Amino acid sequence: MSISVRKSRKFLGTLGSLLLAACSPVNNFSDLESFVAEVNSRPSAPVEPVPEFVPYEGFIYGAASARSPFDKPLVIDNESGQVLNQDVEPDFDRVPELLENQSLSELTMVGRITTRAGVYEALIEDGFGEVHRVGVGDHMGRNYGRIEQISDSQLNMIEIVPSGSGGWVERPQTLTLQ
Repeated sequence: MSISVRKSRKFLGTLGSLLLAACSPVNNFSDLESFVAEVNSRPSAPVEPVPEFVPYEGFIYGAASARSPFDKPLVIDNESGQVLNQDVEPDFDRVPELLENQSLSELTMVGRITTRAGVYEALIEDGFGEVHRVGVGDHMGRNYGRIEQISDSQLNMIEIVPSGSGGWVERPQTLTLQ
């Protein structure tokens, strides 16, 4: 026989004896078993009870239709010296105009134009970025606002708001050119 065959037989014999030794049923886990038994014999720590969760109660915001406290306050025109009428009531039979769906704090006067007849009309930008053309007598705002006068730099109007005592009262408002 050649030397390489003898070496390969010797290697295979050593490998086989190692495999047989590895599969022998020798049990050397006595220290592990004693540790597990000692841990199991210790008293267990108390377990905290599961916390009770309170169900979520929803909150309904009741002032959604009012002016946002973060908006700029509107300028009230009291310089005209008019006596405000306290015996008024909105015309509920009138068809609301487009700009009456938004509060005055959402509307901005962005320009003024003069018609061929020499009458001023205002350009009002709504909360959606669209520009609308309005004139004297048109209505806008949620409080039945009626445009009374349009000048170079502002729009004067009268709103009809609840008085708090069951009636209605007129309130002047002004939108200035931005």
